[in-house]
This record gives sequence, C-alpha cells and structure tokens, in this order.
Amino acid sequence: MARSTYDSRMIDVVADRIPKLSLRARLVRLVTALYFDRMDVAGVDVRKVRRRWSLLSKLLIPAIGVRTRRDRVAGLPVIWLVPRSAPERKLILYLHGGAYVMGSCDTHRQLVSHIVRASGARALLPDYRLAPEHPYPAAIEDAVAVYRWLLADGYAAQDIVLAGDSAGGGLTMALLLSLRAAGDPLPAAACLLSPWLDLAAAGDSMSSRADRDPWFRAEDMPHIANFYCDEKDLVNPLVSPVYADVSGLPPIYVQVGADEILFSDATRLGDNIRAAGGAVEIEEWRDMWHVFQVFVAVMPESRRAIDKLADYIRDVLRL
Repeated sequence: MARSTYDSRMIDVVADRIPKLSLRARLVRLVTALYFDRMDVAGVDVRKVRRRWSLLSKLLIPAIGVRTRRDRVAGLPVIWLVPRSAPERKLILYLHGGAYVMGSCDTHRQLVSHIVRASGARALLPDYRLAPEHPYPAAIEDAVAVYRWLLADGYAAQDIVLAGDSAGGGLTMALLLSLRAAGDPLPAAACLLSPWLDLAAAGDSMSSRADRDPWFRAEDMPHIANFYCDEKDLVNPLVSPVYADVSGLPPIYVQVGADEILFSDATRLGDNIRAAGGAVEIEEWRDMWHVFQVFVAVMPESRRAIDKLADYIRDVLRL
C-alpha cells in the first residue's frame, strides 16, 4: 500500500484529534519527572542503573496472548514474541533504547508484546552489545549480524519491518544505512519512536523544548553521548543519522512527543528524507514526552500510539 509523504513542517499532529492529557498520563509524567530530576547524569553509575532496570523489568508482564521464547541469534541473546495466529514469516526486528548503555530484551519485552499483539506480526528483540564496554560501532555490527541471520534463515527482506525507540531508533537508522552501503536487501519499512538521531545535540528543540521536557536536559546530552562514541564521531552519519545521505531508503514512520528536546531529531530526519525523494510519516503527539509508548499498560495515549503503529505495520507487511 502506498504511504503518504509528510514534510516535517506539516507533520501529523495526532493528539489534536483526541482529548487533553489523561489523568493517568499526568500522574506518570509527574512521577517520572521527579525521578529524572534527581538523576546526576554526569556522575551516573551505568552498571547500577542497569541493575535497577533489570529488577524493574521483572515486573513488566507481556501482553496477554503473546508467547515469549528465549534463543540465541548471531551469537546474541534474543527474545521471540509471537502473538496468536501470527504468520510464520512476517517479522518486526525491534532494537531497544537505553542511550546505547542500558536496556535489554527484558526491559522492552512488555512494550513490544503490545506492538505484536496489536499488529499480528511476530517480533525479535536482540540484546546487542552496550557501551561503554562496547562503544560504537559494536551495536551496529550486532544489528547487521542479526538482520543477515534472518535473511539466511529464510525471511524475505520485504517481510521484515525494523523498529526501535530512542537510541534504538538511531540504531535502526544506522542499520538501514549500513545495509544500503553493503548492498544488502532492505526491509519493507522502519518505525522509529522518539529516535535519538543527533548525538551532537545541535537541534533547535534542545532549547525550544527545554522548559517542556519532563525528563531530559540539553546539558546532559554530551555526557550520555560520550559513553557511546568519541567527540570526533558525533556527526558521523552512522552515529547521528540526521547527517546522513538518506536517499534510497525504505519508507520511515516516526512517532515523537511534542514536549521532548529530541523533537527536532525527528523533524530534521523528515526534512532530509523528503528532500531526497523518500517516503516519511511523522506523528507529533501533543503533551507527550520521550518514548511515552512504554506506558502502554497504563496510559490511553500510549495505547492509541501503539494502535497507530500497528496499523502502519499491518499495511506494510500486508497482514
């Protein structure tokens, strides 16, 4: 099915068509903002935060009707998520977020389980290597290896949709760029949730949305980026895909919160894709923050976003 192309100056403001911020969303925003406000990013102990995320992930129950199976693919731990009556060879390859230093199959299992239940496609979540132990380009190498394993296992490129949130969104774009450069068959499409696409933090929303973002501070971004790459690589297109040549890529679908400082990462990517003649859809979600979709079990706004994402995936994979 043909998809519409959106200029990022004419993005689809989805939330203008739904009620104001729900009470549950207000509560989640307040509680999580208090957590991030206390965080000392410059002095953060990454391993301690990972352990905290790991403990939290044990409380995150997958959506009803979705089977999970642990496995190893291309030498990496993975989780398969399979909804009822899922076609055998229609797949979402999902790359988790976490600033390239945190996150895992387990921390994102619940979110992706809701995506697969809504879309009807199965998903694969790999545990790619994390920085600072494994800085750039380790994560990209792992993502490429998993994708090529899928092709070797019999998956057709046109039956695969890439997806990822935050750093996973940036990694998704880096994977596409790497596959294009190597001449590999490209997937049917890519879906990005609040993608982190400019580690140089040069977007105008770093200042224009600073007072609205409940989680992130612009001054903290260089500290986070430093875990993943050297300063000389901040504008490397594989690190920061807003600086990439984006011609010849498959259709891209983006959801971004209107209140996040990474907002212009999404809109700049949209401008670049449209200028290159590609297909892009960008949805701005009013009053929302970074990767608000993770609260799908709690917030109606998150459920609406997942439903729209699932609609897109079904169209692309012909489900």
